[in-house]
Amino acid sequence: RLMWWFMSHILTVNTPMGRKAMAQGRQHGTPLGRARRQELADAGIELTPRILGIQSDKAKTEDGRLLSLEGVIWATGFHPDFHWINLPIFDDHGFPRHLRGIVPNAPHLYFVGLPFQTALISSLLGGVGTDAAYIVKQISPKG
Repeated sequence: RLMWWFMSHILTVNTPMGRKAMAQGRQHGTPLGRARRQELADAGIELTPRILGIQSDKAKTEDGRLLSLEGVIWATGFHPDFHWINLPIFDDHGFPRHLRGIVPNAPHLYFVGLPFQTALISSLLGGVGTDAAYIVKQISPKG
């Protein structure tokens, strides 16, 4: 609990320590919770090749198998890809210029889940909700 508080209150874009961690995180990624393959297998989770699509209500894998699934867990460890956004909103490192997820030079464009959007935990499942709530409050009609 103390570590979570530290990541959400101290490692933010508003603190010197947070800004240093943000710069490092953009180059090397943010720390993630890890599960060993054996722990996943022991829990009954099967790792499969890439899912290419759905065929006859089953997931078709890259190796040609058709699987009946109860759920899918998308693997973590990604590199943000903004190539499909054709707007002059990116900094020299390829990240969107924003203020807490709001892009000043592109009305109605918002981001959630960016690495260090406001804190180290912004791109983690347990932390993205705070940033999402802020965006929702900004775009909701006042009433």
